[in-house]
Amino acid sequence: MDIRPERTSDRPVVAKLHAAAFHEHPAQVVALVDDLRSATTDHDRVSLVAVDEGQPVGHVLFTPCLLDTPARLVSVQVLSPVAVHPRAQRRGVGSVLIHEGVRILDERGVPAVFLEGPPEYYRRFGFEEAGRLGFRKPSLRIPDSAFQVRRLTAYESWMTGTLVYSEPFWRNDAVGPRDGDPRLQS
Repeated sequence: MDIRPERTSDRPVVAKLHAAAFHEHPAQVVALVDDLRSATTDHDRVSLVAVDEGQPVGHVLFTPCLLDTPARLVSVQVLSPVAVHPRAQRRGVGSVLIHEGVRILDERGVPAVFLEGPPEYYRRFGFEEAGRLGFRKPSLRIPDSAFQVRRLTAYESWMTGTLVYSEPFWRNDAVGPRDGDPRLQS
């Protein structure tokens, strides 16, 4: 398995991959990925694919958002979404994608990475409940335990505040679960 930056030619396969991985709400996730790509540049985001036997089997996307601190706005990143094709799940594909993306962001000097997700899964990557560390979630719909952060090398103790999602998350209603959606329940 190889991990590499996503290419424009990968996009149709990556869309199918997300649709298969997020079968309960595939159109929403595919639209979110497209909108996040359109709203960012290749330099601003980290978009990686895992390739097995010449075919993408996993994808992770990290995009810039803002942390509204008392001192100033700080550029941070959000991990969303990560998808592994059902046939390739439970083989470490998602883990390798997440580790590589976080490594790249740390090298770029990004101070923190945020996400919404099950804590039992993301804890192994160094993510912690963000609220306990002084961060405020962008929506009350997000369960406290699902709002997580990984502080990187460039993080400084004054960098606490409210996470401000970029507009594509709101446009695609991809902030927190709605009406008992079990995606983020721990």
